[in-house]
Amino acid sequence: MSNFPFLSVLTVAPLVGALVVAFLPRRRPDLAKQVAFGWSLLVLALSVVMWVTFQADGDRLQFRESYPWIPTWDVNFTFAVDGIALVMLMLIAVLVPLVILASWHDADASKRSVPAYFALLLVLESTMIGVFAAADVFLFYVFFEVMLVPMYFLIGSYGGHQRQYAAVKFFLYSLVGGLFMLAAVIGLWVVGGKTFDWQALTQVDISTGTERWLFLGFFLAFAIKAPFFPFHTWLPDAGRAAPAGAAALLVGVLDKVGTFGILRYCLPLFPEASKWFAPWALALGLIGILYAALLAVGQSDLKRLVSYTSIAHFGFIGVGIFAFTTQAGTGAVLYMLNHGLATGLLFLVVGMLIARRGSSLISDFGGAGKLVPLLAGVLFFAGLASLALPGTAPFVSEFLVLIGTFTVNKPVAVIATLGIILAAAYVLWMVQRTTQGTLNPELTEVKAMHRDLTLREKVVVAPLIALIVLLGFYPKPVTDVINPAVQATMQDVGKTDPAPEVGSVQEAAQ
Repeated sequence: MSNFPFLSVLTVAPLVGALVVAFLPRRRPDLAKQVAFGWSLLVLALSVVMWVTFQADGDRLQFRESYPWIPTWDVNFTFAVDGIALVMLMLIAVLVPLVILASWHDADASKRSVPAYFALLLVLESTMIGVFAAADVFLFYVFFEVMLVPMYFLIGSYGGHQRQYAAVKFFLYSLVGGLFMLAAVIGLWVVGGKTFDWQALTQVDISTGTERWLFLGFFLAFAIKAPFFPFHTWLPDAGRAAPAGAAALLVGVLDKVGTFGILRYCLPLFPEASKWFAPWALALGLIGILYAALLAVGQSDLKRLVSYTSIAHFGFIGVGIFAFTTQAGTGAVLYMLNHGLATGLLFLVVGMLIARRGSSLISDFGGAGKLVPLLAGVLFFAGLASLALPGTAPFVSEFLVLIGTFTVNKPVAVIATLGIILAAAYVLWMVQRTTQGTLNPELTEVKAMHRDLTLREKVVVAPLIALIVLLGFYPKPVTDVINPAVQATMQDVGKTDPAPEVGSVQEAAQ
């Protein structure tokens, strides 16, 4: 199976499924939903086979495929994954079917084409897989930009309040970042021997000044996508306006392209520039942790609150990356996965609450747990996972980031720890104001608020809860895949762990 073209098939399959769904009759919306869900399960099954086939102790890049595209520029359809990319592909494969199930009635309420909505979800899945699987810099850039299109239409056509403003803002921010990266991509091709092959470019020796400018071009694009402070302002608007399922993919997966890009491109291709810019990146990460957490506490809209929590979490990921230790790097990558699971669950559950109440304002809830106790319980669990409660998967990630950072930069680790306290404040405050306390009399008049989790919704939340708990107690199957890729990245940068005995902490966490 190692010779099977997993990555090209995984990239093309959702696109084919999208074409099938898009041409289904609009009068048969249920058929479109069923076909889209079935197609996403096919992608999940193939991804599981690829995960089993992957050799954690094998080559750094596996499942390599390369097909000519533009020979004059040495551009190829080259796909390959390391452990970091593989984990993100599995996250996509798990989330998309659950998002499709959770979005079963979202398009119906919009009065727009139901087949088009689910076709857009499959197109988005195809582009997300492509961006993580690309091993050609130009191909990565193409997927990086094309990925904006389906999300733009999901927000602008099927979103809620101020959806067109949010969609345009999301698109423009990402497009500007993409222009910085395009300039850097062209510059890298010129100084890198006129090739876009990632493996070849990692061996190129670039002058210090040029390397710093190229790093900055890539980093700005990734910082906007992530989003890091101060490039974050598009996310609360997009998260609020997007349908809950699309928002779960936006925050759970699309944003990870930024942090993945830093790990895959900035660090290995520009190692000296990465070290030179590291203090600034750490400062941005710390500001993001504290600033976004404080803003989250004061939010009156549920979806904006969850969006701000994600900005704070990305600060932790940024700190883990630029601490330049194996423990912190492994924690950052694991955080990318666990944040996708926990925040994806939180967005989906919040979407279920909003769909019942018909409002995303926190003040329109209060005591909802008395009417929908099971849904309130899942919201509470998702909130605890988001604040990294011990026993949940995000705790392991946060622990590794902080312990790995503490060994090399104690002040940064101590300041970042304050974010944990603020996380408890905004999560518990959100839960208390929505599901606890005195029952809001207006809720009793809303018929849908008397309907607890349906069977379909239980099927959506159950796998995510199970994964969050499983990885909270036993993350070893994932860290075994991540570790070799993180170690190779640290070697590219020329960094080694300062105290070998600290490695035992990571083994204990596993």
